Amino acid sequence: MDIAGIAVVVMAVTLVVLAGALIPACIEIRKTAVASRETLARIEADLQPVLRELRETLAGTKLIVEETAANREDVTTFMEALGDTGRSLRTINSVAGSVAGVMASSSLWLTGARVAGKFMFDRLLRKEGKQHGKQ
Repeated sequence: MDIAGIAVVVMAVTLVVLAGALIPACIEIRKTAVASRETLARIEADLQPVLRELRETLAGTKLIVEETAANREDVTTFMEALGDTGRSLRTINSVAGSVAGVMASSSLWLTGARVAGKFMFDRLLRKEGKQHGKQ
């Protein structure tokens, strides 16, 4: 064998070793590709219901926002009416307090007038009693 023959044998052995190393690597690459496809298919199958539910939720949220925007004027009117009611109640409370104050002071005046009237009546009766007693 000459040098060319030895070189051919070395190249052949190298190709066999390389092929022996590449075959398991290619098999692993193929298995990984198959597993990746299966994983992607499962993820897609799992995501479809989630995405459908998300779309439904977003549609519901959009509907709620639209209804809220449509009813905003009603809510504003209601809040204004509620404020007016509060102010009216405050006015009524103030008037009731004033009336109670007047009633309390009137009651005091009436009581004072009764006591004064009774006192004066008693004094008149005593004076008349003394004058009738002297005669």
